[in-house]
Amino acid sequence: MDIEELDVFKLSHALVLEIYRLTNKFPNREIFNLTIQMRRAASSVPMNMVEGANRKTGGEYKHFLGMAKGSASEVKYQLLLAKDLGYVKSEEAEKLRGEYNRVLQMLTKLIKSL
Repeated sequence: MDIEELDVFKLSHALVLEIYRLTNKFPNREIFNLTIQMRRAASSVPMNMVEGANRKTGGEYKHFLGMAKGSASEVKYQLLLAKDLGYVKSEEAEKLRGEYNRVLQMLTKLIKSL
């Protein structure tokens, strides 16, 4: 199966787009700090899924899925930080944090299925 057909990939890709949209509103002083860190962590989730899916062994795939989980957790914290700094409305931050919880659950199930 093509990794891009998995619901977890589709959701994580949609969240990357959302993080880019969200961080476009951050203050200019954050461009080389929180903005770039959030974008890198968010895009790392689907990137690690793609890279892992194209490795030779299931063990390598699981390793990359684990890294994707780490990146998803990073974004969850970064959303909390952005909210507390006043860059993101509380409701929006919590909605996105919930979506990243969903990604984490889906990745855990995918890892267990391998």
